[in-house]
Amino acid sequence: MSVKKRLIIAMTGATGAIYGVRMLQVLQQQAEWESHLVISSAGLVNLKYELNMSRSELYQLADVTHGIDDIASCIASGSFKTAGIVVAPCSMKTLAAIAQGFGDNLISRSADVALKERRRVVIMPRETPLNLAHIRNMASVTEMGAIVFPPMPAFYNKSDSVAAMVDEGVGRVLDFFDVDVENLVTEWQGL
Repeated sequence: MSVKKRLIIAMTGATGAIYGVRMLQVLQQQAEWESHLVISSAGLVNLKYELNMSRSELYQLADVTHGIDDIASCIASGSFKTAGIVVAPCSMKTLAAIAQGFGDNLISRSADVALKERRRVVIMPRETPLNLAHIRNMASVTEMGAIVFPPMPAFYNKSDSVAAMVDEGVGRVLDFFDVDVENLVTEWQGL
């Protein structure tokens, strides 16, 4: 029996809960992947507001769930092997915590662990317009090795729905981890 690859999906209170939810749905279809979910209390509020989804409905999408304050969780340790973490969506508060190494909860601690272990960290920040603190924090995490991937839709593929635009973004992010996303991403073939 082969060991599953593990990916942490972290969700915060920023708008865009659909990105984290959709990533979990995609990972459910991947036999070789194990998803680990952690969501903030503000993330739960946003999940209910944006998607009318409960905590229990969300938890059913993940292989393993972790409490936001469970700093003793396995994903808080570098000895627990993961492919990395996706923070989707990422609030400016969480971005600031990651940028400053302020591991006050399991999301910022897990991102800090992934960075120190040189694992992939993808942050999907959701705020507009950006102030200088936001921009500096994005630069800071980029200098540490994270990938900042704002969930901005591409229009060149002529997506005909919000769901298709979300899938394109989710597919591009999961592709960083070599998750099979062939059915989500339209590869640009040129003109």
